[in-house]
Amino acid sequence: MIDITLQNFETEVIAASMTQPILIDFWAPWCGPCKTMGPALEQLEEDYQGRFTLAKINADDEQQLAGAFGIRSIPTCILMSGGKPVDGFTGAQTPAQIKAFLDKHLPSEAEEIGEAEADEAMALLESGDAQAALEKLGDALAADPGNDDTRYDYVRLLIQLGGHEEAEAALAPKLAEIPRKLRFEALSQWLNAIKFIATSPYAMWDEAQFDERIAANKRDFDIRFAKARLLMAVGEWTAAMDELLEIIMRDKKWADEAPRKAMVAILELLTPPKPKTAAPVPGKTTPSIEVLGKVAAPEDPQAALVSTYRRRLSMMLN
Repeated sequence: MIDITLQNFETEVIAASMTQPILIDFWAPWCGPCKTMGPALEQLEEDYQGRFTLAKINADDEQQLAGAFGIRSIPTCILMSGGKPVDGFTGAQTPAQIKAFLDKHLPSEAEEIGEAEADEAMALLESGDAQAALEKLGDALAADPGNDDTRYDYVRLLIQLGGHEEAEAALAPKLAEIPRKLRFEALSQWLNAIKFIATSPYAMWDEAQFDERIAANKRDFDIRFAKARLLMAVGEWTAAMDELLEIIMRDKKWADEAPRKAMVAILELLTPPKPKTAAPVPGKTTPSIEVLGKVAAPEDPQAALVSTYRRRLSMMLN
């Protein structure tokens, strides 16, 4: 529990809520219901073991903060997350009612465990220990099977490490959903390309053999598409997209638009993940470039590549 004033509000509420939900309790010493509900809130903070932080604001002493939140009566509680208010309630509530309110917005214990395991996995992956990262992601998915981000990262890493059967099994529940989410469809396209190359008549071909056949007949779309899938299977994404665009340029509808679907999958696989929201660091700003008096963030090279090929695909289709 933290007592909040105008001086520490920015740090202890706005910045802190970027990484953990903050429940603000507006109260006053003369408020009878506040005296009843206050201890209940403090007990719930203990019971929830760090899943939220209770921040208490004396509305009499901090009238500027009370005014900023439009407080008209007390007690009033407001839940902050990501630097913004997400919900709240006014008037005294029983512990059971407050718990129901919190449970509606806070991640469950299983979700928090899964999130922690996933964060550890990403740290291991960045350090170069892919196998340990895979095990951590498996633990994270077991703790929170409904977390699509974890499932996506787990399946993707399985594919990269050659665990294709395990990847298929972990991917299957998402492919059974209607409609399918694009990122899981993209993983499925990648897996299918790997399986095709391993089992097709082209399994022993090298790139030069494909190129020889294509030079003899630029409209041999079966060979072009097989080459594109070979390039997908080995992660030569840009070359695969160039080959797919060659087919799309000549016949947009060929094979039920299979080249377009494959290219959309590659673009999805290449799209950089959205960064997790982080708390602002006082005195530190994001690296940026000032252009004509405006601040512009430098573009990620991979994001630029995706943007370029999205435009090329759009031009071919229109």
